[in-house]
Amino acid sequence: MSDVTRLLEAVQLGDQAAGEQLLGIVYQELRQLARAKMALELPGNTLQPTALVHEAWMRLGEARFQNRAHFFGAAAEAMRRILIERARRKLTAKRGAGAEHVDSDDIEIAAPGGTKEDELVAVDDALKALAAQDARKAELVKLRHFVGLTSEQAAEVLGISKATADREWAFARAWLFREIKRTRETPN
Repeated sequence: MSDVTRLLEAVQLGDQAAGEQLLGIVYQELRQLARAKMALELPGNTLQPTALVHEAWMRLGEARFQNRAHFFGAAAEAMRRILIERARRKLTAKRGAGAEHVDSDDIEIAAPGGTKEDELVAVDDALKALAAQDARKAELVKLRHFVGLTSEQAAEVLGISKATADREWAFARAWLFREIKRTRETPN
């Protein structure tokens, strides 16, 4: 049993000192995970990896974790959700939330252009659609793409064989690609 798993069990039993010790052990790995996620963001983003780690840590709160992989998977999912929420807020603001109404005949319409926020929201929407059809494949995508687990590690977390994980990973990637393409071609 790893130190992280042992500390997770102690935290679940109410040991506050174990929580502080756990944070000390996993903090650098969480920062690396946050840096990897932030590398995909646009330059000039005001959110820093440290802030992302702290917000994710707060969201994990009193959750229970089976082991180290489960903990890091949950942390990565919390970071992904934080970034999605920020992207949605930016897009809402960008699209005029709370802005004064202007007649469309009075404005010039710019050519459409995608942003990182658009991409992140498109992937999240497609992932939700996949989860509605096949929750395990959606979880596999989260573990492989967002957490950065290998095929073997993701298979272990999901309790499936590596061959099944590889097959479902290939299917899920193709499905997401097709779904994102379909939604972009469909007029709003």
